[in-house]
Amino acid sequence: MEFTVEQTVKDLGIKCIGVRITGINNHHYSDSLNDYLNIHSQRLLKSSNVNDPIIQGFYDLHKKIGVSKRKNIPASENLIKLLKKRHDITRINPVVDIYNIISMESKLALGAHDIDKITGNVSLKLTDGKELFIPLGQEEPKEVPANVYSYIDDNDEIICYLEVRQVNKTKVTNDSKDIFFIVQGNEKTDYNYVKNVAEELITVITYYCGGTGKIL
Repeated sequence: MEFTVEQTVKDLGIKCIGVRITGINNHHYSDSLNDYLNIHSQRLLKSSNVNDPIIQGFYDLHKKIGVSKRKNIPASENLIKLLKKRHDITRINPVVDIYNIISMESKLALGAHDIDKITGNVSLKLTDGKELFIPLGQEEPKEVPANVYSYIDDNDEIICYLEVRQVNKTKVTNDSKDIFFIVQGNEKTDYNYVKNVAEELITVITYYCGGTGKIL
């Protein structure tokens, strides 16, 4: 699978790195993984807040393309708010829990997609309004406006709308072994920061879930 970012998206100030990790075991919470999740979530509860320049950078990005602020909360902000409301992370599966922690710590937008369910390659590009988009948790397609950056596979299906809504088609489950990760920043982040977070993601996922990772 190849991942490309179109120039029209780069011109918006988006910095994005794709990561592929193969051979993952996403079934087991080891004691050490539980310790990692508990320690980092407690640290985030004490220190993290949503008044961050990187989070504001996503709002600035959304404003550029004219999407609703109220309906498109940056992924890292939404996770932090849920953490503070529940006083713990919502356990989904090891891979998702790990990248959610890294998203909250870095304030970047992270996502994950099962490569076995992706059709062909993935491009981060502006929509034309004809793409198929079935958001996670829904069964019916949702209308897509034109000129909104999204992650789109070769079947013209959106696998992530902006960096805020993933889809049923490619969601990561316990049985996912070959996974494509998104690590996205904005004008408030330089490329090296995004790359460092991508490398951290590979290190942590492979340590706790096995597999081999590479930056695409």
